[in-house]
This record gives sequence, C-alpha cells and structure tokens, in this order.
Amino acid sequence: MQTILEPRTMQAWADATRARGERIALVPTMGALHEGHVALIAEARRRAKRVVVSIFVNPIQFDRRGDFERYPRTLEDDAARCAAAGVDVIFAPSPRAMYPEGFQTAVEVAALTVPLCGKTRPGHFRGVTTVVTKLFHAVRPHLAVFGEKDWQQLAVVRRMAADLDFGIEIVGVSTVREADGLALSSRNRRLSAEDREAARCVPRALDAAAEMAATGETRPAMIVGRAKMEIAACPRARLEYAEVRDPETLEEVDEVTAPVLLGVAVWVGEVRLIDNRLLAPAEAERESARLAQGGAARAPDGPPKTREAERESARAGRRGPGASEARSAAEPREHWTGPRDR
Repeated sequence: MQTILEPRTMQAWADATRARGERIALVPTMGALHEGHVALIAEARRRAKRVVVSIFVNPIQFDRRGDFERYPRTLEDDAARCAAAGVDVIFAPSPRAMYPEGFQTAVEVAALTVPLCGKTRPGHFRGVTTVVTKLFHAVRPHLAVFGEKDWQQLAVVRRMAADLDFGIEIVGVSTVREADGLALSSRNRRLSAEDREAARCVPRALDAAAEMAATGETRPAMIVGRAKMEIAACPRARLEYAEVRDPETLEEVDEVTAPVLLGVAVWVGEVRLIDNRLLAPAEAERESARLAQGGAARAPDGPPKTREAERESARAGRRGPGASEARSAAEPREHWTGPRDR
C-alpha cells in the first residue's frame, strides 16, 4: 500500500493503472475510519481490482469552524486499518493541495440539497460536491462507494455524477450499526459515556416510526410525531429535524403508500448525529415477510433482497407499469445502490 499526497501524482497513478486495464474503486472518507468504512472498502474490493481510499477533512463543507477543528484526525490508525483491508492507495492531500491560492470554483446541485441537512447547513453540500468532483478528477475511478447513512449525500453525488457525465458508477452500501442500533460514525468517538448512552434514542426513534408504518399508519405527521416522542424523552438529545421524504427525489410525501425515507438529525451534547430508515407500509411489510420466509439473507438494516423488492415496488408505482421489468432486463439485482437517477 502506498500513500499519495498530491493530486498530480494521484492522476499519474490512476492513468498507469487504467492503461493496464485495471478497474479503480474510490472510497471517499474524512478519516477516523471505523467498521462502516471497512464495509465500504470490502464492497469496493469486490467490484474493482484496485482500491483507493481518500482521507481528507474537507474544510469547505463545514458550516461551523469549531466542528471542523474538532473533527478527529487519526491518519496513522487509518493507514493501519486500510492496509489490513487490502487498500492499494491512500490519497491524503493537504487543504493547500486541494484548494491552492486563488481557488474560486464550486460545484453545486440544486433541488436535492435544499431539504433535510441542506436547510440547517448552508453551503455544506456545495462543499461536498466540490471536493468529490476534485477527488474524481484526481483518482479517476471507475466507481465510487458511499454509505447509505448519509442518504442525502449519496443522492446528491449520484445526481451530480449523472448530470455532469462523469461516467463513474456510484455505489451505496447499507449502514453498519452497533449492537444497540446506533449507526457507526466517526463523530461517535466524540460522545461522552453519558451522551453515548443517550444517543440510543436515535435508533429507537427510527424503530418506533418503522413499526408505525409497518402496522398501517400512512400519515407522515403521525409517523414523524412518534419519532419525535422518542427523541424528546431523552433530556440530553435535541432534535434538529425528523422528516419523511421520497427516497429518490427527497420531496415531501402526503401519504405513506410506498416505501419512504425517514431522515433525522439529532444533537447529543455537542455532537450532531444523522441517520435514516426506509419505512415500508403494511402491505410492503407483508410482502417482505413472505420473501424473507423464502430464504432472503439478512443484513444490519434488513434483508437486502426484500429491501430491493420494496424499493423497486415504490419506483414502479411512481414510474408506471413496466418500469420494474425494464430495469430487471437492464441491471443486476443483487445489490441496491441507493437513490437512483430518473
């Protein structure tokens, strides 16, 4: 494994690797790696001959200077974890290398960046799409792997890659969770012992909302209200948002008649945690149970085959008859890769 610090050196490596006919997968990170990142690396390794992990704490995506300064930086430990996972290259540029003097260009996606995190973090997604664009140009990957915990980010990057004709496959990987359901995050290490215990209210809120949808509740306000109750019951937690959205467009929904996304952002102490859950209405849950009895393998967030069936049902319902069959003929079905382009 080698570490590359400069974009031009990274481009030279990528050009030579492509010339040998080898596929490159990029896993963009800000470091402080955990088992969730290892799952992303494993998926990248499954899909490509060479894996590059970028480690860069991107200053232009932070809306609070203090948050940027406190973000954990553990490059030595990250390098050891990458080596153990079979990574070929760590790309760890400095801020000066990424944003040299005089830098004044930004890349921005419109509608998808407005709701959820976009409402409370001005400029955040502009910073994300700008840095991801620069990473794509430096690493020149065939595919890039992102976690579904950052669902909105995944949707935004997928939209950008399609709109700007990058020719890069964007792959999403299911959220990896602790035994108590808390989503793995680099920010978790900043939680005190008391706050770590309090953070369990986040997965409890998602579970409670999912149960309501699965047992027949179709009103988004009622489902969100149930999630808010769980957060409000924890005095150390402060809700930033809890919203039900279309999982692809991130538009508001009036009724839960197909799988929808519940996204939440919660402050626990001084740490901001985000998470989400795909909520399946009662009919979809019954179909899920039927498929699960047929032997579908389970994953941390539910049975992959079942989740794909639920999402495909939702897409078919929105796009009209024949959409499911058309996609089946055109794409492999073994792995859901997050929100898709229309």
